[in-house]
Amino acid sequence: MLSFSGGKDSVLALHKLMKEPNYEVSYLLITMSSDYNRSSIHGIRDELIEAQVKALNVPVKKVFLPDPCPNEVYEEAMNDAMDEALQSGITHVAFGDINLKDIRDYREKQLEPLPVDVIFPLWGHPTNHLIDEFVDLGFKTVITTIDPNKVPEAFLGQVIDKNLLNKLPDGVDPCGENGEFHTFVYDGPLFREPVKYKLKDDVVKGEFYWYRDFDLK
Repeated sequence: MLSFSGGKDSVLALHKLMKEPNYEVSYLLITMSSDYNRSSIHGIRDELIEAQVKALNVPVKKVFLPDPCPNEVYEEAMNDAMDEALQSGITHVAFGDINLKDIRDYREKQLEPLPVDVIFPLWGHPTNHLIDEFVDLGFKTVITTIDPNKVPEAFLGQVIDKNLLNKLPDGVDPCGENGEFHTFVYDGPLFREPVKYKLKDDVVKGEFYWYRDFDLK
């Protein structure tokens, strides 16, 4: 089972897992806002997530959470998801984290009592190398969410390529690993067909993040 967001890091983790003969990805696990019917943090509409996983040809399990979500509610929902995972025969749980040790420690602590192995396919790799690998493989991803204190609004809705990476402000991680931005992957070598989307004019300015809205074509 791969913890999935629809963004570039989880898609690259999926790519690496699918190249490993010792692993079979049974399904993706994604958290969704029950209030807005969008993916958590990234703010992707449910219909886009559905189109994405259909194009990837991998089953998805959605965990719906309130917004805001108290930690105890989150942990209870994830415990239920893990109970289902164990019952379905899951033996490994994968995450697309790269270098945030506190997040890795939290994930490992939560899963430590369970009979599963926790794996991090991207862990420890330089983020500039990972984003170059992602782009060179032919994946296409659009910026959906920014921290406006770190990334200008003009980056919302932009497709990541080498040119755009060179324009990122100084100090911004090229993978957005510190929460500077989040993305939605719509095409690439794992996709049976691209997810066709259209940008909307709306920019939702939340307390911590700004979101560019888009929909299926």
